Order: sequence, then C-alpha cells, then structure tokens
Amino acid sequence: MILDKLQNATRYYSLHPRFAKAFQFLQESDLTTLPLGQLEIEGRNLFAIISEGTGVPESEAKLEVHRKYIDIQYIVSGTDHMGWKDLALCEAPNDPYTAERDAAFFSDKTKNWFDVPAGSFTIFYPDDAHAAMVTETVVRKIVLKIAVEAGA
Repeated sequence: MILDKLQNATRYYSLHPRFAKAFQFLQESDLTTLPLGQLEIEGRNLFAIISEGTGVPESEAKLEVHRKYIDIQYIVSGTDHMGWKDLALCEAPNDPYTAERDAAFFSDKTKNWFDVPAGSFTIFYPDDAHAAMVTETVVRKIVLKIAVEAGA
C-alpha cells in the first residue's frame, strides 16, 4: 500500500508499465467535470471509475481485495477515510472472490485507519485488503483500475 500526493507521482512510474499513463490521466484531465461512471483509458487494461458521494461509518466498513487489478484511488475533493490490512493476516472472506467483480470481501476489522485528503492518492495491490469511502462527508474520487497483467 502506498499513500502520497499527486505531485510525487513520478516516483511510482517504474512500479508498473501503466502507472505513468494512469498518473498522466490524473494530471491532465479536468477531474471536477468528468461524468460519474466508468471511463476506458486503455481498454480493460486501464480504466477509471469516477464517483461522488458519502460512504459508510467505520463500524460498517468491509475490507476488500482484488486479484486482476491494482487500484490507484485519487481524491478530487473531500477527505476519504480508508483502512488497510495485509491480506495474509485476514480470515477467510465472508463474501468469496468472484472473477466477474474481481473482489472478495472480509468481515475482518483493521486498526490501520488513515485520512486521504484531496490531492492525495493510495495504491492498493492484490495483497492489500482495503476499505475505502469510510466517511459520512461527500467525497469525489477517481479509482484507476490497472490490470496486473495485460488482457485482465
């Protein structure tokens, strides 16, 4: 898991072949006017999910993991409260993985909570169980889904 500001994105370009293009999308787009929903950037290998709204209280948060995609979660406005736990420390999922949604959900709780303010991003890899949108305030965010392998 990584937490940083968009101004430092170049530090992470070498971590994945599509990271440079993903971060360039965030830096060059007018993120405040993009329509809500999905936007393909490089087919299913790199796409954005634009959302805006409130989340859930910490007591209702569920940890999730993905296998096919890495998440870059960028906060456009507001502050997202997120949780993290190493997947190796999680119990069996209470909502098992399905390839269609590329997600499994856990009832595990975490003690690792942090705020992600506007202008900042997180990177969650497949071994990072995470809970996002754990906030009761309005947050506009872009979740970039980057295929771990081409053709995911």
